[in-house]
Parts: sequence; C-alpha cells; structure tokens
Amino acid sequence: MSRLTLRNIEIFIAAIEEGSVAAAARRLETSPSSISQHLSNLEEDLGTTIIDRSTRPLALTPAGVLFRRRAANILNEATRARAELAAADYTTLTHLSLAVIDDFEPDVTPALMASLAAEMPECHIALQTGASHANLAALESRAVDMCIAAEPDTPEGWMEIYPLLNEPFVLLAPKGVVNQAKPTLPQLLDKPFIRFPRDQVVGRMIEARLTAEHIALPQKFEIDSYQSIMAMVAQGTGWAIAPPMCYLRAQRFQPQVDILPLPFDGLARHISLFARKDTLDTMPKGIALRLSTLIEEALIKPTTLRHPWLKGGFRRLPE
Repeated sequence: MSRLTLRNIEIFIAAIEEGSVAAAARRLETSPSSISQHLSNLEEDLGTTIIDRSTRPLALTPAGVLFRRRAANILNEATRARAELAAADYTTLTHLSLAVIDDFEPDVTPALMASLAAEMPECHIALQTGASHANLAALESRAVDMCIAAEPDTPEGWMEIYPLLNEPFVLLAPKGVVNQAKPTLPQLLDKPFIRFPRDQVVGRMIEARLTAEHIALPQKFEIDSYQSIMAMVAQGTGWAIAPPMCYLRAQRFQPQVDILPLPFDGLARHISLFARKDTLDTMPKGIALRLSTLIEEALIKPTTLRHPWLKGGFRRLPE
C-alpha cells in the first residue's frame, strides 16, 4: 500500500532543514522514532534511499536532491489548497500557527488571539513569540504559517510582505540629563553608548546610520534586551538609540528615562506580516488588515497622545 503522504513529505523536509531526526521531532512535536519510521516508509514507497543517515547533519542522496524539489512544491500546493478552501470562511480552518514579534506583547498579541479565536471557534491556534530573526526562520522552515517581524535587510524572494507599522528610532537618555534647547549628542558623550548587537537588524541599522553621520562612539556595552537597556539608562549608566518599543515595553523604568527625537531624520524600521508566497491565498492580507486596526488602537493612539512629537513617524502602514 502506498505511504506517499503529506505527513511523510512534511517530515522529510523538516529532517533535512533541521539536520537531524531529533531536531525534526522537536519541531513537529513528535518522537524521534516516529520521524524515523515515517522516513523509512517514504523511502520504501519511493523505492530508493533519499537521506544519507551516516552524516551529521543529515544529507541528501542524489535521489533525495531531486525529490526535495518536488516535495517543497507538493507542500506549498497543499497549504495553498487548504487556504483557498478556507479563504471565504475562516471558521472552516482547523489549524493556524503564528510567530509574533515579542514587541507586540502584552497588548496587540492578546487582542489578535482573542479576535481570531472568536472568528474561528473550531481552529487550533498555535502561537509563539520571539525576536524577528527567529520568527522569520520559523516561517522559512515552515514551522509556522505566518509571522510578524521587523523587515530584514534584504527580503527574500519567497516572502509575501504586508507592512503594519513604521517605527522611527528614538534617543533614550537618563531623566533630566538632556537640555532639549541645546544640541543633544554633546550632552551625552560623557556617558557610554549602549549598543544593540550587530548581528541583529536593529543593531546594523543604527551602526550604519552613525557611520553615515560620521559619529564614532566607543565600544562599551552591547545588549539585546529592552528591559536591560532601559534599566541601564534609568540608572544613568549610559544612553541608547532604539525603537520606541524599547521604551514602551519597559514601563517600570519610564519615570527615570527621557524619550527624545534623534538629532537626525530618517532612521526607522518597518514591522510587517510575512507569509510564504502563493500558499495562503488571501488569509495573510485579511489578518494584516485586522492587525493594522489593533496596532492603531493599542499602540499608536496612546503613544502619540503621550508623546505628540512622534505623530507622523510612529504610524501604521500602509499609509
């Protein structure tokens, strides 16, 4: 009896992308023995060996290289077919997996989940939150159906992108240190600059702009945590350039931190919804429209009310 099933193909793709049976089992939330059995069934059905299990990470045989091209297309078509059937009525969808940037906690993400749950009462919704690079990697590996993340330096050709939020970078300084009637940066240069890691998009964006402005700052701190950056600024240890979300997500430190405009224009990032092209039909666009409204109500309006100078910059997309 033929065992060439979508599940076997999905497991084959996961095993190759993850590089091991154990990692594929973790990704698909099953046991390594089940993964091995499915792979054996697939090879039995195909009548040839497609994975070289003697290598670490797992490698494809020549037959496996040929089959992988077809396998990816099969999975994409199956996903697209399910989406087309559900496009007119989300309530028919039985499973949806999302990876959401952790910047959207604790307001946008819970509101989105509540909205989707109300509209799709029979759907199992799997949510994971994390940094943008991790969310995009989960989408590329098909671990999730869609993700919300900051746009990468160079978007890949397989991506379907729906912009949600324009986020101009701001300056974070210890409370009362900066006299805004005078040039900002000279007042801060006696304190260390707190950097984002350069392996993150945010870090690379900031460093590129500082270089373009001919601003050279000593290397002292490099931190990837919003809470830690805000805590250090609040203590007077240093200052930072960051997205507004860094300030908004560390509320307990806000009374000791001034959020100020940058002394130069044009440094901003876009947060967008991403999906794989030609797989989910109109569903990503529909969810992006829903998110756009939630972002306006939960983030943009209250933030620009407290900080009117952010109006026009901190805004939802598309305009």
